[in-house]
Amino acid sequence: MSDVQFTRLEGGSIALSNDALSAFQALLRGRLCLPNEAGYDEARTIWNAMIDRRPGAVVRCHGASDVMRAVHLARDNGLLLSVRGGGHNIAGNAVCEGGLLIDLSPMRSVHVDPARRTARVEPGATLADFDREAQAFGLATPLGINSTTGVAGLTLGGGFGWLSRKFGFTIDNLIAADVITADGRLVQTSATENPDLFWAIRGGGGNFGVVTSFEFKLHPVGPDVVSGLIVHPFAQARELLSRYREVAAAASDDLTVWVVLRRAPPLPFLPEEMHGKEILVFAVCYVGEPGQADEALAPLRAIGEPIADVIGLQPFVSWQTAFDPLLTPGAFNYWKSHNFESLSDGLLDIVIGHVDTLPTAECEIFIGQLGGASGRIASGETAFPHRDAKFTMNVHTRWRDRADERASIEWARGLFAAAAPHATGGVYVNFMPEDETDRVAQAYGGNFARLAMLKAKYDPDNMFRLNQNVRPNSEAGQGGR
Repeated sequence: MSDVQFTRLEGGSIALSNDALSAFQALLRGRLCLPNEAGYDEARTIWNAMIDRRPGAVVRCHGASDVMRAVHLARDNGLLLSVRGGGHNIAGNAVCEGGLLIDLSPMRSVHVDPARRTARVEPGATLADFDREAQAFGLATPLGINSTTGVAGLTLGGGFGWLSRKFGFTIDNLIAADVITADGRLVQTSATENPDLFWAIRGGGGNFGVVTSFEFKLHPVGPDVVSGLIVHPFAQARELLSRYREVAAAASDDLTVWVVLRRAPPLPFLPEEMHGKEILVFAVCYVGEPGQADEALAPLRAIGEPIADVIGLQPFVSWQTAFDPLLTPGAFNYWKSHNFESLSDGLLDIVIGHVDTLPTAECEIFIGQLGGASGRIASGETAFPHRDAKFTMNVHTRWRDRADERASIEWARGLFAAAAPHATGGVYVNFMPEDETDRVAQAYGGNFARLAMLKAKYDPDNMFRLNQNVRPNSEAGQGGR
């Protein structure tokens, strides 16, 4: 058998002998998978089908020791390195071409301490893994809205969802973490232990190492919450969105209302004649006392004449999976995103005008409501800086036929460009596709220079570069690779 070819960190290639790789495998709890071996394709296949890369090898890690050894192997041989958690990130940087892929997906343990209201979570765990374990004790922490998302990538980018207006971003609930840094050491970090690294991983993405354990604080939530959808015909969109602004501004932290604009999927509670037609959806989650939900929702329900109102008391874990059927793996996806302090009339006109030209049946525009507790933290307290954003818009194009790719991407870019004058200029790093390396500095705003300095401290050679990359401070003025 010939030696195995890898891509170098700085380009070109390098061969590692089979004897060297066999010796490496003998040290692992998990498995080293080469191309065409069992587990290789599973590890390299991620949520976004646009990403189809072939690493030189995959290390399917079963613990921190495997991660440490994989980092040493990559560092000692100058290998291009990527790190996969849940594999859900839109940019697809979890998978490298020709390099070494550290696959954390086998590490899915979640341990809840109900007395302390904390959880220890491994980096391969998904939101579903975390939610199910925590909700067994009536506890939760703010996570995202798609249960197949990985906890690790969500957290490292900031993390927000239905609970964020009540309890802050995911990173605001992170207590401590174990990080394998570029020199192969395990570094424990918290507000009191290596606090500079703790600051950096709370929004700085995968730039600073591989997190092998997260500790979160938990809050009493559920197990049942009032949640669901109010669906309106698109013809009412202008009035609905204008009045939605008023409802959102007056809402308590217990209430979160997101907006989704798309063509109606064949949901059982929608009239058949509406299937495939443009609709406006209010997605609602109320985490206060259920008996007070009707009063809290009355202003929203007073808007327009809905096609369907399917809000009710349901398990929080069920609501966390409500959008999964629309976000299954295997489709091609491309996103563009903006943050907004307000939804101006001009912005609403632009958004409404683009719904008429949705390029495929699965494309959508969603507007997530932020603010509340997540906006009461100073922008410099964590690496994630955008505490002024009251809304984030994700232009989500999704298609199955490659013939739809160009139209879908051009439509997303067109809406993004038209909406830019109304935006803050910031962006949520987890919503950035792989072609937005020029926006990295915007993603971190006033925190970018500090991140670049910490990058020089913890990863001076930029080994962890397959991410929305912050270069070491010698090149701090340049976002991207």
